[in-house]
Amino acid sequence: MDTRGRTKVAELLKMEENVQKVWEKEKIYEIDAPEEPDRAKFIATFPFPYMNGFLHLGHAFSLTKCEFAVRYQRLRGKNALFPFALHCTGMPIKASADKLKAEIEEFGLPPKFPPDSELLPDQSLLSETNSESTIKDKAKGKKSKAVAKSGALKYQWSIMKSLGFQDDEIAKFSDSLYWIQFFPPVTIEHLKKMGLGVDWRRTFITTDVNPYFDSFVRWQFLKLKEQKRIDFGKRYTVFSPKDGQPCMDHDRSSGEGVGPQEYTLIKLHLLQPYPKAIETICKGKSVYLVAATLRPETMYGQTNCWIGPDIKYIAFMVNNDQQVFVCTRRAARNMAYQGFTAQEGQVNVLAEFFGKEIVGYRVKAPLTLYESVYILPMMNVKSDKGTGVVTSVPSDSPDDYAALQDLKKKKPLREKFGIVDEMVLPFNPVPIIDVPEFGKLSAPTACEEAKVQSQNDIATLIAIKDKIYLKSFYDGVSALCYILLVGKYAGRKVQDVKKHIQKDMIDAGDACIYYETERPVISRSGDECVVALCDQWYLNYGDYKWKAATRKALQCLNTYTDNVYNNLKATVDWLHEHACSRSYGLGTKLPWDEQYLIESLSDSTIYMAYYTVAHLLQGGVFDGSKCGPLNIKPEQLTPAVWDYIFYDGQLYENVKTDIEKWKLDKLKHEFNYWYPVDLRVSGKDLIQNHLTYYLYNHVAMWPSDQSKWPCSVWANGHLLLNNEKMSKSTGNFLTLVEAVERYSADGMRLALADAGDSIEDANFMETMADAGVLRLYNFLSWVIESIATLDEMANHPPSTFPELIFQNDINKYVQISAENYEKMQFKEAVKSAFFEFQAARDRYREWSMMELNRNLILRFIETQAIILSPICPHICETIWKLLGNKYSIVHAKWPTVEPVVEELSKQCAFLEDALHDFRIRYKSTIASKQKKAGKMPVVKPNMAIIYVAAGYPPWQELTLTTLAKMHETSGSLPDNKILSKELLQIEELKKHAKKLMPFVAAVKESYDQKGVEAFSLQAQVDELDILKRNAAYLVSTLQLQDIQIYTSAQGGEKMQEECRPGKPFIIFQTEKVCKLMLINPTVGSGYFEFETAVLHGETVNNLKQRIAKRIAVSDVEHILLYRYNDSIFGSRMIPVLENLQQCTEVRSDGVFEVDDQHQPATLSLNEDGYHHPIGAQMLYVVV
Repeated sequence: MDTRGRTKVAELLKMEENVQKVWEKEKIYEIDAPEEPDRAKFIATFPFPYMNGFLHLGHAFSLTKCEFAVRYQRLRGKNALFPFALHCTGMPIKASADKLKAEIEEFGLPPKFPPDSELLPDQSLLSETNSESTIKDKAKGKKSKAVAKSGALKYQWSIMKSLGFQDDEIAKFSDSLYWIQFFPPVTIEHLKKMGLGVDWRRTFITTDVNPYFDSFVRWQFLKLKEQKRIDFGKRYTVFSPKDGQPCMDHDRSSGEGVGPQEYTLIKLHLLQPYPKAIETICKGKSVYLVAATLRPETMYGQTNCWIGPDIKYIAFMVNNDQQVFVCTRRAARNMAYQGFTAQEGQVNVLAEFFGKEIVGYRVKAPLTLYESVYILPMMNVKSDKGTGVVTSVPSDSPDDYAALQDLKKKKPLREKFGIVDEMVLPFNPVPIIDVPEFGKLSAPTACEEAKVQSQNDIATLIAIKDKIYLKSFYDGVSALCYILLVGKYAGRKVQDVKKHIQKDMIDAGDACIYYETERPVISRSGDECVVALCDQWYLNYGDYKWKAATRKALQCLNTYTDNVYNNLKATVDWLHEHACSRSYGLGTKLPWDEQYLIESLSDSTIYMAYYTVAHLLQGGVFDGSKCGPLNIKPEQLTPAVWDYIFYDGQLYENVKTDIEKWKLDKLKHEFNYWYPVDLRVSGKDLIQNHLTYYLYNHVAMWPSDQSKWPCSVWANGHLLLNNEKMSKSTGNFLTLVEAVERYSADGMRLALADAGDSIEDANFMETMADAGVLRLYNFLSWVIESIATLDEMANHPPSTFPELIFQNDINKYVQISAENYEKMQFKEAVKSAFFEFQAARDRYREWSMMELNRNLILRFIETQAIILSPICPHICETIWKLLGNKYSIVHAKWPTVEPVVEELSKQCAFLEDALHDFRIRYKSTIASKQKKAGKMPVVKPNMAIIYVAAGYPPWQELTLTTLAKMHETSGSLPDNKILSKELLQIEELKKHAKKLMPFVAAVKESYDQKGVEAFSLQAQVDELDILKRNAAYLVSTLQLQDIQIYTSAQGGEKMQEECRPGKPFIIFQTEKVCKLMLINPTVGSGYFEFETAVLHGETVNNLKQRIAKRIAVSDVEHILLYRYNDSIFGSRMIPVLENLQQCTEVRSDGVFEVDDQHQPATLSLNEDGYHHPIGAQMLYVVV
């Protein structure tokens, strides 16, 4: 943005600051439940952001959805409330503080780090991230959000410096409580700068630092425990060995949403002789290569075992002293936390070796038809997934088949690894499952069809596997047909026996249950997480009755899009347990087991209920260090008190409290008035955790009162910046306050609204923000100018064509904007409520040729201010006050409008389309003239003839009728090839073959825009009348001197072919012209002389209209035009009123004629056949 642009931003920022001061002074967003509810309420909430950094543009994007909705609902007359709290629960703050403390101890104060050691090559710890609304894209395997936001800095001290802190300030952050003291007020200040309409009295922080909220959370968990919603025991959990506790979504720098994946661990018994790498150390022990599989039912078809020849493996002791497992070190680390080793977390490594050292040795594989199979090399084995040992089932795995064929066909490959023929050649795929479309050997069949050449055809193999495995076995109806061919369950459906086969193998000692994460998970401490069997408290979301009640709540929930509903439904279906406790971090202690803290996703499920009473308990003191207006102390808030507040039917006498009844009743009244939550807004990445838990917990806490269950949920996509993921390391990053300072609050809000609404990723374009600033600034300037000139405008009810169109446009865009706001479609709302609304104003100003109507301009300004105020409240508030309103626009009401007159909308559309076509035709005419003229200057057209069609020629009518019938039959139009064939079979159309398809193409284009209206045989509007009523504007905008308008019938047969309804045809012409000086003889009138060109055939009335426009006179009747009686000597007289006796007033129906046979050209006036020479000048008088 250039210097002038920055100046405009500065002016807008100053204006916004003044508006915000007024809002704060008037406490405009503070609202209590009325004693007697007289109107509907609306409460919207947004996931409280995490207090370990500054809010960024991604936070602003999501929370504006809430903000826009609340402001709109307030305009609709509702008591609308937007509360906002701040999250401090969890591990990140404590971990960051402890890391700072350790860095100070190790490197001094301020720390002096080793040279070149501040950049971290992999995941960093943390920076400004949001506990519930992280901007990320799981589909892209790029750097984690923590690295992106911290710039891949290794040390926490360096991260803090990158956020702008000085050394003396950073040291304070080594105390975790300082984070809680510092960031909440800064966050509130930043949110106020963007104009957030929040009742800040209801703001609070979480954790036991706030005794009021701490009491609330403890009550919630006591209720859940009482209902047996919480259990204790061992369960498979994503776990950070470094942190020594489960790693929940909010503890991760990458891998949110990733859970434990169950595998069947197949024990492949290594037969003697053992490889040299383990021969001595494993003597007398049973050694098993362990392979993790998702398909235990395919073990019947094993032909060999795969290992990665260049992967490192270990042999380690399991908890049975006589058994040794062989797998990767990474997999062993996982197993050490799942009860496989003698000591949790400890792997007793006996040997380490490369895979190629055990190639060619034999294993006994469970269920296979072969007595023993061999260990063979496979180039595509992964070391970071599974165990590094892979069972080979070439009958049903395309990867296995391709790799086995490589070894069978390529002797040099066998020789490279010392493989002899008997290890490979005798082993062929075994038919084990009958797969529809692929038969009993699905993988060989699919590979041959796809012409797979080797195991290196990775893309092809992935596609095949997806087709015959991922979809075939697990995607619904077709899976019912997959029949097992071998073993004790032969003849049964695969999906029915899968678990039975797994159990049989485990019972026989041939397999174990093994878990690892679905994808890599990195904790905020930089630790690669494992899956561990942990003793912990967990919420039993898998409980059948609880799940059924949650499904019921979901059915009643408005999710705005099917995508969000389906994702919530799928999550409810698969969700089981969720660990709700942790031993490290900040938070509320479990009331019955205070060695544990309640984790951050579990204390954030019903805190919306606390919003309803927070202002009365805390009074805006966010940490609860002071009592609120009711003077209730935290220790007085017993579980019985909370029950009384949040549940009906509780008797005060049973509460046994010293809090007066009226105080509890006031708290209860606030809750009952505001609940349920009308709208919950969140990022889409919270669907699978927070939003689902939100439903579950509301159902649990109010099981018999569905009126307290959530009403609606909106989930939006992530925010890109300039089409790229936000990243501090690349510089493509903006904090919230940076965006406000760069674009102003309203400029940022406008660009955020325009960024996008759907669950797909949105895009904040800085060019859009720059343009938005200029649009807003120019609009405000125009409003100030317009209000100053209102007295110069016409003051009458709308009557002219431009006025009626503009009035109708105002009504239309108010209605469209309301629909967009209701549907939470804010990108569309900003389009209709600002961009299109402003375009309607600009069109009115142009079509009216600046002859503006005071009443319409005032109505437009007021309406624009109101309907844009949810998105750009500061500038709208300023404009509202400029209009003389004493109260805030926050208290304004949504405009009441008349029904849209569709006829006027059609007339407007017709004129716009016609103008577009005329301008294209004008450019084409000029281009054609230029081509003919070569380097000679082109004389531009100065007049035009327009022909208007009332109907179609017979052949076109027949074509339209035929197209309409086709559409009626099929609901659409065929492609052009079919259309051409069908239409040319009609005898009457054959002679128009050359014109037929171009006409059809035009109709199809019209159909795409207007639907079946395109098949109408008559014009939708009176086109001749519209063009004649706007002839003066057409002359002006096309830079002509005259336009003549006729029906197509008046143009003859050729013209009837050229134009059709909705498509008038224009012919530009260059007629003879003559220059004429027009002089006003009235002294001191303010109207001056000017020169114009008169067209041959132009009427006096047309000239008067041009004069009126030139001197800004609204009524042409006020202009009198005179010719000199002596055209030669008259012009030599002094032009004063006294000399008008030497002149004659000319009639409006007179026609000018130009004679250019001699130069200079001469001008005369034809009045009823009498020709009067005009000379070089005429006089005009305004009366």
